[in-house]
Amino acid sequence: MRAACLISLSLLVVGCSGGTPGGAASPSPTAITWPVDEAIANAPRDLTADEQVNHVLNRLAFGPRPGDVDKVRAMGVDKWIAMQLDPTRIDDARADQFGDRFVAIKGSSSDLMSKYPPPAQVIAQQQRRNGNDLPPSAADSAKVRAMQAGTRELVGEMQAARVARAVLSERQFQEVMTDFWLNHFNVFIGKGPQMRAYLPEYERDVIRPNALGNFRTMLGAVAHSSAMLLYLDNWQSMADSSRTTLAQYGGRGQGPLRAALGQQNRRRGGLNENYGRELLELHTLGVDGGYTQKDVINVARAFTGWSLENPRLGGGFVFRPQMHDADAKVVLGHQLAEGRGEGDGEEVLDIVAAHPKTARYIATKLARRFVSDTPPAALVERAAAMFTRTHGDIRATLHTIVTSPEFFARAAYRSKVKTPFEVVVSAMRALDADGDATPRTAAVIARLGQPLFGHQAPNGWPETGSEWMNTGAILNRINFGTAVAANRIPGVNLMGWPGARELMRAPRDKQVDGVVAQLLGGEVSRETRQILMSGENPFAAKAQEHAATEKMSDNVMVDAPAMAPRKDGTPPPRAGDRMFAQLPVLTGFPQIVGLALGAPEFQRR
Repeated sequence: MRAACLISLSLLVVGCSGGTPGGAASPSPTAITWPVDEAIANAPRDLTADEQVNHVLNRLAFGPRPGDVDKVRAMGVDKWIAMQLDPTRIDDARADQFGDRFVAIKGSSSDLMSKYPPPAQVIAQQQRRNGNDLPPSAADSAKVRAMQAGTRELVGEMQAARVARAVLSERQFQEVMTDFWLNHFNVFIGKGPQMRAYLPEYERDVIRPNALGNFRTMLGAVAHSSAMLLYLDNWQSMADSSRTTLAQYGGRGQGPLRAALGQQNRRRGGLNENYGRELLELHTLGVDGGYTQKDVINVARAFTGWSLENPRLGGGFVFRPQMHDADAKVVLGHQLAEGRGEGDGEEVLDIVAAHPKTARYIATKLARRFVSDTPPAALVERAAAMFTRTHGDIRATLHTIVTSPEFFARAAYRSKVKTPFEVVVSAMRALDADGDATPRTAAVIARLGQPLFGHQAPNGWPETGSEWMNTGAILNRINFGTAVAANRIPGVNLMGWPGARELMRAPRDKQVDGVVAQLLGGEVSRETRQILMSGENPFAAKAQEHAATEKMSDNVMVDAPAMAPRKDGTPPPRAGDRMFAQLPVLTGFPQIVGLALGAPEFQRR
């Protein structure tokens, strides 16, 4: 008979080990508890003890750094998971100190808009001041160039900071989940010139602190964020002319502002359904969530008036009664009374966050991220039940997934293809690299097909391996391994890798054994070992031909500071391509490392 019990996270970390592990801070004063099925929790696991260590470090972290395997083995896999689920207990001084150098992205959105105004805005101001017939003065031109440089600095620091924290942070599960939610609640950097100023605050204050918290809390933070309001155009959405605005109730709102908004309403068509649709389809219920087009419309009506204070001065949420549709609405069978304001949107968020379809959709996406591209139905059911039972507790839902027999099943081991972000970050961690304060590493990620904040559609980057792997992608990843081993990637020094100098003097077979142990989890296929021993990769010739003939990708969004931005303000491609140009022919130990980084065992997690 399966009995449910309460598991305390802080007791699991401290009480079971008899002390605080790894010199971490004292446990949180309030224990984190949730119901756990003992029969499931105590079920046997397919993976060996060492495989379990490798598995959690490659799924719940961006791969191990030197020494991490021994630390997790000594602590125990389950205690390490529990500690990672409570990141405030983990000292993250190294990542914090490195992050202090990114001064351009500090401050609020309004601070960044004031410091780094869009160049087009500066030019327009100059033209209004000087008259359109007068050419810009030397001082005006210099100011525009300075603004362009500032724009590149802001974008470069934003992307570099994200990579550096993923590489250096000890709070790895939080970083993995930050990556997950940034993709789930995707916004596009090229949406408008203001977005560059909105994104640092979006990641720092909206996504990261809620990544392991409560889903409804994060959903509300996203809905109020300047980035999402701009990206999906909800800041402009207003009641259609046939509807009664909140400002009209009780005779209010008859002044000049309402008249101006009425003209804007006619000019822009009133209601915008973008956010209402994506809230249901991508953020909560899922595409098969059972909602109708009428639900989409009524959700959009509920969020009219959710706007931005002044987009050109930094945004910030504001509710505008003059724009809000205050007539009665029905959303997913729930009646929203007339005459209400911001509460309409808040109630919709309550409805969708508590909906059974949302529980299943989020559970499915989390299981897909951490277990399998086709997650087991039984695991999804248990995770969805936990999500519902705990009112959207993300940690409880994750704990159900990542301590399950399905997570530790043989079929799940090394079954997930890494995204370009994961490939680059895991390689830097494996080789004990320092963070990169420049945008060059982010350019490499873009070169591999995943520019940070660069996915234009709201559905985010692909979640399954088949979407990432094709001939070109495989060849690019092989080239990346060579570039790393040739010290082309900032922060990577092959000779600084622990044990590298000893392996340099060892025979070839011992070098292969050492690389397999330290980079590939201690075990590889016969084919991979043969490639490492021979130094001949079947794709090598194709990779060299591909590198020589391939045109520069239009997907890269970060480049060296000297480059001029595109029309949408994003830098053009080139930096990532330069790192892959004229790659050297490696021999000996560097060759083995480069081949190992391109091997299937490293490209999967």
